[in-house]
Amino acid sequence: FVQEKYCSNNIKYDANSLLLDVTNKVESITEQFELDLNGLYQAKNICTVLAAEGMLMQLGYRCTIENEKYALANVKKLTGMQGRWDVLQNNPTIIADVGHNKDGIALILKQLKENYSNSDLHFIIGFVNDKDVETVLQLFPKNATYYFTNAHIPRAMPKEVLLNKALAVGLQGNTFDDVNDAILAAKNTANEIDVILICGSFFIVSEIE
Repeated sequence: FVQEKYCSNNIKYDANSLLLDVTNKVESITEQFELDLNGLYQAKNICTVLAAEGMLMQLGYRCTIENEKYALANVKKLTGMQGRWDVLQNNPTIIADVGHNKDGIALILKQLKENYSNSDLHFIIGFVNDKDVETVLQLFPKNATYYFTNAHIPRAMPKEVLLNKALAVGLQGNTFDDVNDAILAAKNTANEIDVILICGSFFIVSEIE
């Protein structure tokens, strides 16, 4: 029901923040927000946050506009959250994002296309076994360079299995036992204007040193 009440527009983002307007369609009120979580998908997530906040306030919880705006602009600082379109380095640009399903990956790829259309792309990816990996892999561009890896947990899809699934949909690359080995290989291959994106699993991103 969130989309029946809220919608976001006028979305602008850079390496550090996302600016957007959110309209309450029921009350015809539009507010501007600045988020430190700057992935494009946050334009949808904030609508869910505001809807949940509204329900909590109906139950008696109180939240001032000032506290709301401060919290949304400082989620990383207040919670320690990492891995949501985190720009780890420039020249080449290295981005870590825990996106792992079809909708999340689609928005990551859209944001890459809009911001880095002149850059070669290097994807370091690893998934867990219980995800629809075949469907997700079909979204990735075939003209990128791939580095297949796995987290060191029982749920992780072995990198060799991931490689075979990727090859079946036309994605080419090599396997690496550790995400950090894959990052090193990508940095050695990429030019300064290229983009290296690490995604596919919370567990992959959590093992970045």
